[in-house]
Amino acid sequence: MLTGPIPARDTAEPACWQVDLSRVRALIDIVAAGGEWADWAAALLHGARIVEANTRSLELVGAPSAREIILDQPVANFCPQESWNALAGLIVAVVTDPAHAERTESINSFMLRDATLTVWGAPGVADTVWVQVDGDVADDRSFWAVRASEQRYRRLIHHLPGALLQVDARPMGAVFYQLRAEGVTDIVAHMEAHPGLVEQACAIVRVTDANGGAARMMGAGGVEDLIGPVAFVFAQAPDTARNVTIAHFEGRRTYVELIKLGTFDGRLLDVELTVTFPTPPERLDVTLLTLEDKTEKLRTEAQLRQLQEEHARAARISTLGELASSIAHEVNQPLAAIAMNAETSLRWLCRDEPNLAKVEQLTRRIADSARHASEIVQRIRGMASRHVPNPVSLDLNAVVEEALMFVCHDVETRAILLSVRLDIALPRVLGDRVQLQQVVINLLVNSLQALAGMQKGRIEIATGPDGGGGVRFSIRDNGPGIAAADLDRIFEGFFTTKADGMGIGLAVCQSIIAAHGGSIAAANHDEGGALFHFSLPPISA
Repeated sequence: MLTGPIPARDTAEPACWQVDLSRVRALIDIVAAGGEWADWAAALLHGARIVEANTRSLELVGAPSAREIILDQPVANFCPQESWNALAGLIVAVVTDPAHAERTESINSFMLRDATLTVWGAPGVADTVWVQVDGDVADDRSFWAVRASEQRYRRLIHHLPGALLQVDARPMGAVFYQLRAEGVTDIVAHMEAHPGLVEQACAIVRVTDANGGAARMMGAGGVEDLIGPVAFVFAQAPDTARNVTIAHFEGRRTYVELIKLGTFDGRLLDVELTVTFPTPPERLDVTLLTLEDKTEKLRTEAQLRQLQEEHARAARISTLGELASSIAHEVNQPLAAIAMNAETSLRWLCRDEPNLAKVEQLTRRIADSARHASEIVQRIRGMASRHVPNPVSLDLNAVVEEALMFVCHDVETRAILLSVRLDIALPRVLGDRVQLQQVVINLLVNSLQALAGMQKGRIEIATGPDGGGGVRFSIRDNGPGIAAADLDRIFEGFFTTKADGMGIGLAVCQSIIAAHGGSIAAANHDEGGALFHFSLPPISA
């Protein structure tokens, strides 16, 4: 028999529960006022408690003689999740109706055919409703038998090769419910004012299950070592814990981030964490954390980047060697000026009446020339030294002008006609100055070598838009061009047509431009000679 003041109606055959709503009355009022959110139904049914149940309801859950299994338990524990939204909606409708009118809705049920869900209340009985489920038996299994079937699926998960953690994040759902009731909508601002919220989340959100892959990754003695607060996952990644908390509050379906994971046996792994949050009618006590070890992959990528940089440095040194005469001439210019001005200054000082004003002028010239020489040396050292890429906002035109300083002497001494057209309206690009200079210098050197022994050699350089919002650099010479058989191989590593060439210059150029998100190509110009051009995305892209 049901206890308490029961409305007059037949509750003998259908399964019927008496439900106490005192813990969720504030939530019901918020929902009735239009304050719904993604998991409100789950929060309501986890707060609503069963205070009495008839025999039929006990039979459906497979425990006719064990009332303690049901009484004082959340309604959510015994209501199929696919019906949560329907039941929660009926409860809100009945409670907010002054007459407590009966509400009925058809539902899908894994145990009953043509199932209906009915909720009603009684005038004068506060915070109490009766829930009735009616329909023909469609499955001879009890609720617990179905739960046992779920356990079989869980065992399958345990045999999956990846690392999986099953987490119960419902306690944070209750915290979020309270925060929303207090008017919190901006969780980021709230967390800045209350930094302890993340620590609270790590303490109350618990790992409820895990597979062998997770135990092996963590260096644990067994799965049981992982059961407990989820804090160990975020011990080396506190910012990630904050980001996951934000994603949960905002109702996102998934969240992915690369994190540092400290294992129980002292290792530090690079792991891609994927958090999959459930959404109704899924089981809201199952949030899945997937951990994919990326340590070896990232280590290999770092080694590859180092190898690429060594190739790039070798190419820079090779190019500088080819430009030795031009570099020597550029350094000699300020050194010659220093020597000349120093000798002249000595002569003025040796006069019977030293002209100190003139000496001061000459000394200033010496200082300016010394600074110029120092800048040249620093530029050369920057090209030759080991170099960690440093992407900054760059004007491509400035990069081209600096690169031209390396070859200007060779261009002049060989009487090559150099045409430079730079578009001053170009957007800036995000790039590494030394690497982009290396690309331009290498292309310039290739053109100079193509013009070796030619009379009236010509090089045309231009910058401009690439037609897709980015910037374009092009260089063309009037040399013999590229052999048709070599066009498809021109950017291959160690491919060269020069007897003493290393074959890495253009390959390095291609890798640099690709790393900057751009593209590079080579062709023969319609009017003769080779044409190289590369494009880079604008900094705003």
